[in-house]
Amino acid sequence: MNVLIIPDSFKGTLSAKNVAKSMSKGVKKAFSESTTKLLPFSDGGEGAISLLRKRLNGKVIKVNTINSVRAPIEAPLFWIDKNKIAWIELSQCSGISQLSDNMKNPMKTSTYGTGIQIMKALEKGCKKLYIGLGGSSTHDLGTGIFSALGGKLLDKNSSPIKKGGQGLIDCEKIILSTLTRKLLGCKIILGVDVQNKLLGKKGAAKVYGSQKGATPKMIKILEKGSSKIASVIYNKTGKVIDKIKGGAAAGGAGAGLYGLLNAEIKSGFDLLSEIVSLEKEIITSDLIITGEGCLDNQSVYGKLPQKVGELAIKHNKPLICIAGEIKLPKSKIEKIGITSAWSINPKKMSIKTIISKTPGLIERTTEKAIKSHLN
Repeated sequence: MNVLIIPDSFKGTLSAKNVAKSMSKGVKKAFSESTTKLLPFSDGGEGAISLLRKRLNGKVIKVNTINSVRAPIEAPLFWIDKNKIAWIELSQCSGISQLSDNMKNPMKTSTYGTGIQIMKALEKGCKKLYIGLGGSSTHDLGTGIFSALGGKLLDKNSSPIKKGGQGLIDCEKIILSTLTRKLLGCKIILGVDVQNKLLGKKGAAKVYGSQKGATPKMIKILEKGSSKIASVIYNKTGKVIDKIKGGAAAGGAGAGLYGLLNAEIKSGFDLLSEIVSLEKEIITSDLIITGEGCLDNQSVYGKLPQKVGELAIKHNKPLICIAGEIKLPKSKIEKIGITSAWSINPKKMSIKTIISKTPGLIERTTEKAIKSHLN
């Protein structure tokens, strides 16, 4: 039995690479004669650089920048000198996994540090820039990035708006002429991990705001601020940013960068699966195992298990999903192509308790899932 293991990371707990290793151990315990192929994956956000390093002739460059709460850090970008192509993961310096719970506040967190990374790529002569937008701690619609690249967002007094989500509602004017000229001739492609649009009950603030530390009151302010920026961008550029799929990615950075930098939005999963010829791997497999930290309503909007599920359906392959937590009903799970889903934490242990035990729990849960599949 050929088993393809293609998990995402369990964010804040275990990398996709280590998740895949634990799954492989579980498969071997359940069926020692099986052959496993480990393909730790990403839906465009966290983990993409690790995947690209294995498949492409490029190098990782470390950039001195700041995280989303303005603490100095070093963050990587993947650089292919031959074609002047760069891939940046927004999560590497604007990510939620870097912050403790008391630091999470999308009213104040900013993507400015990612903008510093982008400037570094532009200084190297970047002609095509990919930005993976998953795993952010921010809701500033990419305005931090815009500011780091020289753009200006001003309030009614022509003063710069505050960084983070708190300043969005005060924006009255956008100045594009001050953007670095290094952007000229550089195509920007956003790899998104969701399909949600910017506003509304399935939008950035209402679906993802709380996990970034937003209170119900903050969510209302962020929604109004997002609507305000959308209006100002439309008046300036004629671009309608609140209607595009994937606009909700990374706290509205998908929508904001589409409007402010003329970036193109694509599925991060599709971009990466083309690079690694994923469909061929699936065709030659007898069973696929995927996984992520939480299988919930967000998963059905373009997250890794759903995207792998589409290919599993297409090629009539069984797909097992191992998750830290499962919040989807069986009917929805099956609808996105997952044959069976297994939680590593059925007894609802606390997050604090489970973190150190995650590798072993993934291994044992995978073993149980394989035995059940074979029976």
